[in-house]
Amino acid sequence: MAENPLQDLRGQIDEINLQILDLLNRRARLASEIGKIQQQMGTSFYDPEREAQMLTALQRANKGPFSNETISTLFKEIFRASMALEEKEARAKMRVQKHTPDEHTVITMPDGTQIGNGDFSIISGPCAVESFEQIDEVAAALAARGVRFLRGMGWKPRTSPYDFQGLGLEGLKIARQVANKYNMYIVSEIMDMSLISQMSDYTDIFWVGARNMNNGFLLKAMGQVRQPVILKRSYGATIEDFLYAAEYIVSSGNPNVILIERGIRTFEKWTRNTLDISAIALLKQESHLPVIGDISHSAGRRDIAVPLAKAVKAVGADGLMFECHPNPPVAMSDAKQQLSIPEMHALLDEITSSDKVLA
Repeated sequence: MAENPLQDLRGQIDEINLQILDLLNRRARLASEIGKIQQQMGTSFYDPEREAQMLTALQRANKGPFSNETISTLFKEIFRASMALEEKEARAKMRVQKHTPDEHTVITMPDGTQIGNGDFSIISGPCAVESFEQIDEVAAALAARGVRFLRGMGWKPRTSPYDFQGLGLEGLKIARQVANKYNMYIVSEIMDMSLISQMSDYTDIFWVGARNMNNGFLLKAMGQVRQPVILKRSYGATIEDFLYAAEYIVSSGNPNVILIERGIRTFEKWTRNTLDISAIALLKQESHLPVIGDISHSAGRRDIAVPLAKAVKAVGADGLMFECHPNPPVAMSDAKQQLSIPEMHALLDEITSSDKVLA
């Protein structure tokens, strides 16, 4: 009998711990190889059917002293750790992922105007084009403040099919005419791949809205256009979902993508959505793409626009998007969230102080 049985038993446990560690690492390397194959196949890392099969086999082979419930708990943690490792390795290979702290994508327009170069850019204009007079009045006021990016929404997606849907191509043509008058760039939402060719003649930056963030076919098509693309986060999307959506565009050939945080849906009812300030900080940390904060569609109300704009700037965003209308109460869409022209001036005064507004 050993002189010190406790020490001997502890020594055996230490040896088994090292064996388990080696087996866990071997398993992780195999899982990583499986993950690479799944990524090439375009399938998910998580296979619930495969996990259930493994757990069933382990429970059948279990002779104790651990219960099957304990075995299942232990191995589920191993499965989760392996999946997390696979996902981390996959993210590291994403084109939108930041690989060095100083890596930044700068969107440069034909005249040299930039987004993502360290200045705080402004994108603004009415929710949708309603008439020449409406957008002309807004554009004149914005241009006087140095804003270069004008919302020129010809098509306006709405929850109800009976609400104003925009003027379509005619609205976009009006926006182009006004933008040319004030030397501005048109930002316009694209609803479907079929619109790419006719919109390309009038649009400087394509806008993929929250409803289309998961439309892989449209995202891939945006990878083939010459214009930069604004991608809005869906109100139900995680940050990971959002970055993978951007990856569709970048991996399809278009590196000029701008991310917009526009709020997520929570239980709160006093705002339209909840502006996710933390998402802006995380996106700036994880991705090299420019990040813009949308204070109109997040809040859905104009009375808190200024503090939200300040928060967006303070957290490190590359710019701000807000809606502006000559007479918000009679706007044909999103009347409660659009700023009047005097309110627009007040907001820009608050967030810029002595800074120069570049857009």
